[in-house]
Amino acid sequence: MGRGILYISYDGMLEPLGQSQVLAYLEKLAPGRSIQLISFEKPNDWADRERRKAVARRIAGAGISWHPMRYHKSPSAPATAYDIAAGTVRAVAIAKANRIGIVHARSYVAGVMALAVKRMTGAPFLFDMRGLWADERVEGGVWPAGSALYRGAKAVERRLFAAADHIVTLTHASEAELQRIFGNGTCALPISVIPTCADLERFTIATEPQRDPFVLGYVGSVENWYLLDEMLQAYRIVRDFTPSAQLLIINHSEHEVIRARLRALEIDESRVEVLAAEHRDVPAQITRMSAGMAFYKPTYSRIACAPTKLAEYLSCGIFRRTD
Repeated sequence: MGRGILYISYDGMLEPLGQSQVLAYLEKLAPGRSIQLISFEKPNDWADRERRKAVARRIAGAGISWHPMRYHKSPSAPATAYDIAAGTVRAVAIAKANRIGIVHARSYVAGVMALAVKRMTGAPFLFDMRGLWADERVEGGVWPAGSALYRGAKAVERRLFAAADHIVTLTHASEAELQRIFGNGTCALPISVIPTCADLERFTIATEPQRDPFVLGYVGSVENWYLLDEMLQAYRIVRDFTPSAQLLIINHSEHEVIRARLRALEIDESRVEVLAAEHRDVPAQITRMSAGMAFYKPTYSRIACAPTKLAEYLSCGIFRRTD
């Protein structure tokens, strides 16, 4: 058995999430270790040559070997199946060539590839589940409840939990639920709880929170599990008490969706700033805020959710009183 680590992520390293929740971790783990990283990059991100070069330099600078692959989106199920097949072939080849000692999978799609690596090479399988993925897809409106896709994903879920040598989940609430569902009563599942967190070298208290005007802020995606309308209504309520209040939304690629909902709710867009930001620039944007928010659908899958943005808000100090 080798000493190398193969990390498989279905999230791209050119996305803010990949940079904050994969690279930030691996950079700390890389010294003294041989890490091979497989990621799936979206075509629009890959087309940004300057960003691609910057991320590649960052990964190489950490001593990590990067194996980017193309992410395919539609049609959804066939595209994902194709990515799994292509990723599995690549992962097994990398594992054999580099004497991999651990295969670490981030979430379920990567977990299917990692399980194949374990079966082909014998490498221990670390399943970093990130959330109740199949339930999230239904509750986010991506899959119909009770569909063949959902039933198939739940069957895959059972196989992943049964095969994993260790499991990482984000919350103690989800650990208890997983033990109830998958534990056999005599031997507990090998689970560690590691919440998502912020890089305190990047997300720091640099200035006092924004006071005048009051800026309500949000960072991240706005579709599926997120309550965009409710967050916009919260801003409207803030405006009732503080007419000069502004809204700042840091979002990667859903600006048209946000603008459409602003118009539908008749919210003055002149007081709302919607912008994209590279991950390195997000801390500076958060420090412009007086308060940060994150509204989620109150669903079953949320028991496994630990929002990264909450840790980032707190790390930048915007939890402090501004009155």
